[in-house]
Amino acid sequence: MKTMNATDAKREFGEVLLKVQKEPVAINKNGKPVAVMISTADFEDFVSLQEKHLIEELQKGMDDIQAGRVSDGEEVMKRLRKKLADGSI
Repeated sequence: MKTMNATDAKREFGEVLLKVQKEPVAINKNGKPVAVMISTADFEDFVSLQEKHLIEELQKGMDDIQAGRVSDGEEVMKRLRKKLADGSI
């Protein structure tokens, strides 16, 4: 991944747009990373992966509910209080 400082990225914005079609470009300001520019295609892939991950996690939760692997709020708080009292967290 290429890295540019914010001033150069601003001055060379057209070039940055061309570069991000090939690879992400990191933008630093005052020597610290503040942003990454990516192509629209990479962004769409990223969003698609996020959605896929969310669906998988929701399915895991639904599977846990159907299998009875759930706890109510009171039970969760009881276990947390016990762990705190035992010093395990």
